Amino acid sequence: MSMLTPPGMGGKKYRITGDRYPRMRRPRHRRRIVLTVVATACALGLAAWGTLQLIDVFGGRTSSARAASQDKQHCRDGGKAEAAQAKAAAQKMPAPGTLTVNVFNATPRSGLAKRTADELEKRGFKIGEVGNAPAAYDKKVKGAGILLGPQASDAPLKVLATQLAGAQQKTDGRKGTDLDLIIGDAFKDLTTRQNAAKSLALLTHPSPAPAAAKC
Repeated sequence: MSMLTPPGMGGKKYRITGDRYPRMRRPRHRRRIVLTVVATACALGLAAWGTLQLIDVFGGRTSSARAASQDKQHCRDGGKAEAAQAKAAAQKMPAPGTLTVNVFNATPRSGLAKRTADELEKRGFKIGEVGNAPAAYDKKVKGAGILLGPQASDAPLKVLATQLAGAQQKTDGRKGTDLDLIIGDAFKDLTTRQNAAKSLALLTHPSPAPAAAKC
C-alpha cells in the first residue's frame, strides 16, 4: 500500500490499494470493424473469381457453339454456290446430238476417217464431211489427233474430246459451228464407249467439290 499525491489534485492524498495496475486496451469495437472489413474484402474477391470462372466456361462454350454454327452456315452457303456453278456448267455443255463433226485423216493409213466417223455417229454425234485432211494438216499431225472448232467453242470441243483421249484442242476463224476431228499418226482408236460415257457424264454432271463434301 502506498500514498501518492498526483499533481493537480490540490495536495490531497489518495490511497491506492492492491497489487494490480490498470492496463491500456484498444476499444473492442475497432477490432470488430477491422475484422468485418477484411471478411468483406475476402468475400468480394471470391465472388469476383467465381464470376470470372463462369464467364470463361460459358463464354467458351458459347463461342464454340457460335463458331460451329458459322461453319455449318458457311458449308451450306458454299455447297449451294458450288452446286449452282456445277449446274450452270452442265447446262452450258452441249449434247453430242447437237454437234456436227467433220472427220479427216492426216495419216497414210486408209479407212481411218470412215471407220471413226461411223463410230462417232453411233455415239450420237452428227457427221459432216469425211475424207483426207487439208494440206495444212496432212501428214503433219504427230499426236493422236487435233480437234478444231470456231472461236468461243470451248464447251463443244470439251464434249468431243471425251471421245479421243490425248487430242489437241484448237480454234480457228471459221464462221460455222462445225467441229473437225483430224486423225494423227499416234491414233489407234477412239476412247472406249464406257470410258467416253464416264468422261461425258462427269463433264455434264460435275461431282461436288471436295470442300463441300467435307462439310
